[in-house]
Amino acid sequence: MNRCIELAKSAQGNTSPNPLVGCVILDKDGNIISEGFHEKYGQNHAERNALLKLDNAKGCTLIVNLEPCSHYGKTPPCADLIIEKGIKTVVYGMQDPNPIVSGRGLQKLKDAGIEVIGPVLEDKCKKLNEIFIKNQTQHKTFAAIKTATTIDGKISTTSGDSKWITSDSARNEVRSLRNIYDAILTSSSTVIADNPTMEHKCKIILDRNLKTDLNSTIYKQGKIYIFHDKNLNSKNTNNITYIKTPVIEGKLDPQFILNELFELGIMSVFIEAGGGVNESFLPYIDKLYHFIAPKILGDNSGKSCFYGKNADKISQCTNLQFEDFKQFPPDILISYTKY
Repeated sequence: MNRCIELAKSAQGNTSPNPLVGCVILDKDGNIISEGFHEKYGQNHAERNALLKLDNAKGCTLIVNLEPCSHYGKTPPCADLIIEKGIKTVVYGMQDPNPIVSGRGLQKLKDAGIEVIGPVLEDKCKKLNEIFIKNQTQHKTFAAIKTATTIDGKISTTSGDSKWITSDSARNEVRSLRNIYDAILTSSSTVIADNPTMEHKCKIILDRNLKTDLNSTIYKQGKIYIFHDKNLNSKNTNNITYIKTPVIEGKLDPQFILNELFELGIMSVFIEAGGGVNESFLPYIDKLYHFIAPKILGDNSGKSCFYGKNADKISQCTNLQFEDFKQFPPDILISYTKY
């Protein structure tokens, strides 16, 4: 099952809105004779990729991190091919949260006389497909914030200087994380202050007053959605779509934005912005990536990674749950999930 998860991860960023799935097939002696994974949305599922490599799979064991599908989608049902190929035993990691599939694939295998074992390493399998699970069970876009700060939580000096708080290795990891998500979200303030590239197939710009320069680097690549609060005639172009957005407490409504993203088919979003935007999205996120550099700016000498909410009591804090810790010397990355 660990090998299935490893295989599945190799397609991160390419399968949305489908899940990440890997498959391993064992012969009667327990030797691996075939592997496969779902490589890209619209292409063969993991089980089909693994099975089609074999002339004979009769009596073999198939291991997969997600329940085999039982319905026609972009490809035929994997459960049918498993039965057709004569697989004796199927070991699965977790049940599919998609209500069209959930339990039906397993039942079809059982009805065909196949031994079904699982769930196995269910928590790891669920973590692998946390985006897909939220999409299917809550019908919402999975949202993550990434921030990079000094030890005392500052993202820049008061003058706006932020290059560079973290090291090259940490910034390389950020680029890898971006690839996992369907879209990157940032603010007009970040675009104006930093003129970032943020290369990605889809980018979300929060520009309430439409003050960013469309010649900025960020606009030169990818599909762009601009959320704003201006009355304007349609300005949509081939790669830019404008979306009028309600304002709450002086800021573009984050809940409206996330709902709109889901309707647009954007299943996950990676938020890279300033403290004000981070604070406004904090109630709605699923994950926080916090890079910390061993540097201290000092009191009142920089901008915070979260600001805009004033809490009088510790009980009013936003509570997070520690998830993971990685080192990118000299920096660290701490990942959190929401309670």
